[in-house]
Amino acid sequence: MSRTSSRTSSRTSSRTSYLLEHGWVDDRLCSDVTVVVEDGRFVTVGGPPVPGAERLPGVTLPGFADVHSRVLDRALGPWTGAGRGERWATLVDRLDPDGYRELATAVFRVLVAGGTTSVGEMHLLHHQAGGVPYDEPNATGLALVEAARDAGVRIALLDTCFLADGFGRPVSGVARRFSDGTAEEWQQRADELTADAGGDVVVGAAVESVEHVPLDDMRLVAEWADRFETPLHVRLSASRSENDACSEVYGRTPTELLSEAGVLTDRTTAVHASYLVGSDLVRLGAASCTVCLCPGSERERGAAAASAEELRGCGARPVLGTAGGVLGVREQLGHLDGPVADRVRAATADGHAALGFTDAGRIAVGHRADLVTFDLGDAPSTESALVGAPGAEVVQVVVGGRVRHRAGEGPEAARALDRVLERWVP
Repeated sequence: MSRTSSRTSSRTSSRTSYLLEHGWVDDRLCSDVTVVVEDGRFVTVGGPPVPGAERLPGVTLPGFADVHSRVLDRALGPWTGAGRGERWATLVDRLDPDGYRELATAVFRVLVAGGTTSVGEMHLLHHQAGGVPYDEPNATGLALVEAARDAGVRIALLDTCFLADGFGRPVSGVARRFSDGTAEEWQQRADELTADAGGDVVVGAAVESVEHVPLDDMRLVAEWADRFETPLHVRLSASRSENDACSEVYGRTPTELLSEAGVLTDRTTAVHASYLVGSDLVRLGAASCTVCLCPGSERERGAAAASAEELRGCGARPVLGTAGGVLGVREQLGHLDGPVADRVRAATADGHAALGFTDAGRIAVGHRADLVTFDLGDAPSTESALVGAPGAEVVQVVVGGRVRHRAGEGPEAARALDRVLERWVP
């Protein structure tokens, strides 16, 4: 059973036509592509020009999917050094649902300005200070849903289970806001969130990591995701210390432990996967998992992730996320290896599918009408503009047939985020 709501829109039918100077269709760049959009989906791709169609000069791709976002980390992306952890704890401690919605709206608008049309938000901040539930148990999750609607981005809300500070260590400090106490209580709250989210939302599950969710509890999270046939994401091998501690406690790698818990399936996305051994890659590939690389964030941490070509070679699908980094999805395309078509697919169709939006990420009849258009600017070629060359400005972003960003609005989105942060983290 899909967790995308079947609620229909009350909007009247709308029809819009575009003429793409250069459009990415069928895994290649084509010239003078006519597309017609009706009720948020492509009804025509190709064919003769349509009178009155809006011409989009430059390069137009399907919208990007940011498969791993975390508002709390992304908000502090520009701040580095020793003070970052303290600022992060202050932010976590102070936010209420209204503030969370305000902050998330600002973060999501920055993502849209970079061409993101679907975001996978790994949602961790569940409760009040001390771990006391809100009167509405999913007040913060629903705040994220409303923030996505305010910003004009499609959201997969990946409700995250977090039950320990580390292997065998009880939850403490600001992390009490993350924990439901038990996996059974997490399941109950996730059930309610699934019923309440509404709109064009996928509600998925997430395991914070093998450090933060014991083996038996991971099994319960996996069972919940299986029951609803929904995406299941997990932060995997983000540090060497995680691998070493897992080996000491369980005598297995984190990937082996996830396999034992039933977490690894074709609906699973492993995030980071920075320190894998060869047998780990084989397990991920055998289960047809997706692996979300965050090159900007991983480079900042000095982490060494598997290459996109290694992942494809073992049967896994690489996709892209931003995590707490300052680079958007498109800027990170240049850090992937492999043919241009494979890199674009990682940022578009495969990324949307990892979030449960299998009908997004392609300029094709019947798919969601998401378009991100770049001015070629100083890019030396149209192909270089595809893979993150500097100087190619995002001039328009269409999400589900609606224009959500126009040229020149990006700097204001960034300034708005700065203003929100100044209020919450002086």
